Amino acid sequence: MNRSTSLVVGGSLVALIATLAFLASVWTPYDPLVIDTTARFSSPSWQHWLGTDQLGRDVLSNLLVGSRTSLTAALAATMIAMTVGAALGIAAAVSPRWLDGLFSAIITVVIALPALLLALVIAAARGPSTSAAVAAIGIAAGASVAAVTRFDTDGIVRSPYVLASRYSGASTWLVIRRHVVRNLAPTLAVQASGAASIAIIAESTLSFLGLSTPPPTPSWGRMLANTQQYLLVHPLLILWPALFVCVTVLGFNLLGDGLRERLDPTLAQYG
Repeated sequence: MNRSTSLVVGGSLVALIATLAFLASVWTPYDPLVIDTTARFSSPSWQHWLGTDQLGRDVLSNLLVGSRTSLTAALAATMIAMTVGAALGIAAAVSPRWLDGLFSAIITVVIALPALLLALVIAAARGPSTSAAVAAIGIAAGASVAAVTRFDTDGIVRSPYVLASRYSGASTWLVIRRHVVRNLAPTLAVQASGAASIAIIAESTLSFLGLSTPPPTPSWGRMLANTQQYLLVHPLLILWPALFVCVTVLGFNLLGDGLRERLDPTLAQYG
């Protein structure tokens, strides 16, 4: 898949999910929390486009509100990951050797734990809540961002033009603002896309385990958890939220690939 296709397809999928999340803020076909026991397990129809669940709730309405819940939490976690990760990575690269070693050790310890496992530990310790899940996912994903950022920043500060700037009297803060941040921007954009896809999976997993947004607020992970027992008799109840998760993750991954190939000068020759 060439870079233009990856970028267009990935951007389109992300835009579609974002549009659905925005739509859920102003309109849904039905109230997603209203229970109608007379309409339990209804098949897709003109009245209920994607059918109803085991409590008679409209599946489409729950998916729309779930997209807002999951996407908002994942994007908040991504912002934390990028802010903390980028700041820690840059600080480690421009700090004295002993402080760089301390930062690098912290980053290595966090990376040694799988991101999802670390998020599970933090969320379990703080209890089920959206803020706990967002913080846990953000910290877990931020470690990888910090490692990549530190490596890239170290290469930038050792470049001839930065060394010349330092010899001319530029302060560390000026070097960071004028050279480091500007050169890191393409890499950070790609990392943000990857962190968002990880955050979507982690948020859905935490919701599935009951460690993210508490009920009754709909989320894709909780929809999977509540309908897993009906997999063999009503597989569509599992299919829809799983499909939304897969499409969103695929969209962010393709968007990241497209951005990397578009912004990375070493790949321009293959475009």
